[in-house]
Amino acid sequence: QVQLVESGGGLVQAGGSLRLSCTASGRTFSTYTLGWFRQAPGKERDFVAAIRSSDGNTYYADSVKGRFTVSRDGAKTTVYLQMNSLKREDTAVYSCAAAATDIGFLHISKDYQYSYWGQGTQVTVSS
Repeated sequence: QVQLVESGGGLVQAGGSLRLSCTASGRTFSTYTLGWFRQAPGKERDFVAAIRSSDGNTYYADSVKGRFTVSRDGAKTTVYLQMNSLKREDTAVYSCAAAATDIGFLHISKDYQYSYWGQGTQVTVSS
C-alpha cells in the first residue's frame, strides 16, 4: 500500500501564492505518476497537474497553466504544487494521487487512472 499525506493548504488572498506538498510512504514503484486534483463544493473533482517518474514530464489543466507548477524532490517521495496568482475560483480541496505506472498523455487527467489518494487539503482564496 501507498500512503499519501498532503500539507500546505490554507487561506490566501487573491493574487497570492501557496505551495502544497504531498509525501508518499509505504510501497514503492519503479515507475509511477503523481497527480493533483481538486474539488470545489458542489462540483466534480477536476484534474490540476501531474508529473511522471520516467521522464519528469509535467501536465497541467488549462485553467492553471502558467500559474501552477508541479515538481518533485530528488528522492521522488514528495511532490509539490506551487500555486501562484491564485484566484477565487481556485478555492477547493486539493488532493494528491498516485498511480503505479506511467500514465499516457491522453489519460493522465483521468482520476480513475490513480489508485492511491491522500486525504486532501483545503485551499481558500479570498477576494
